[in-house]
Amino acid sequence: MQRALRIAHLYPDHMNIYGDRGNIIALTQRCRWRGIAVEVVGVQPGAAVAWASFDLVFFGGGQDSGQALIAADFVRRHGAELCAAIADGLPMLAICGGYQLLGHYFQTHTGERLAGIGAIDAHTIGGDRRMIGDIAITIDGDVLGGGEPLVAVGFENHSGQTYLGDGVRPLGRVIAGHGNNGSDGSEGAVVHHAYGCYLHGSLLPKNPRFTDHLLSLALMHAGGDGALAPLDDHREDAARAVMLERLQPPERPARRWWPIRRS
Repeated sequence: MQRALRIAHLYPDHMNIYGDRGNIIALTQRCRWRGIAVEVVGVQPGAAVAWASFDLVFFGGGQDSGQALIAADFVRRHGAELCAAIADGLPMLAICGGYQLLGHYFQTHTGERLAGIGAIDAHTIGGDRRMIGDIAITIDGDVLGGGEPLVAVGFENHSGQTYLGDGVRPLGRVIAGHGNNGSDGSEGAVVHHAYGCYLHGSLLPKNPRFTDHLLSLALMHAGGDGALAPLDDHREDAARAVMLERLQPPERPARRWWPIRRS
């Protein structure tokens, strides 16, 4: 019998901005609709974590001040063990500030350098320009376990510019918006089964296929086969289509520029 999925929610009181908690709601609700038991454990500063007991980790974004409050605890208390767990296949989703702390460091706009855990070969430099607004990216199908590419949508609001090391695969390519740094067209990063990106909004309610990919990985981590019963996502797909219509490039209004997945 499938045991309950266990999700670690890192620093929920400090790293929860622009609706990031909605990602936890989406994960748990899609489990419950399928009759899958799920337990969410908030990891607060000072807490010890046995990473082997979890099947999925979520790390939201926060303001620079909130990020500074938890950065040292995250690196010192969890860095080495979480890096090892990621290398061993533990699924993870990190948004914005959480994503930045998976890299080598985040240098704020004031020059303060916050060390990261180095799970991703990347670094972030705080800039003077704020990259804000709705964003759409194309995620290759093989990133999601196969099938057609996914055009994912979200909301970005960051001045940090993240640069990936050679050989690090971005989560997707920017169609509309800014992405990792506003210059190279990349957005997010993928390392093993860990995903980092700048898509708030929340990301997972708007992109159920990506949500289910994370849940499938979590089920396999828990010893299952990863199979998920289908759900009716027509409302989610319709909401995503509305945002994509708003992001339609004005010079190409006559034809649709993203693939539609039929439920």
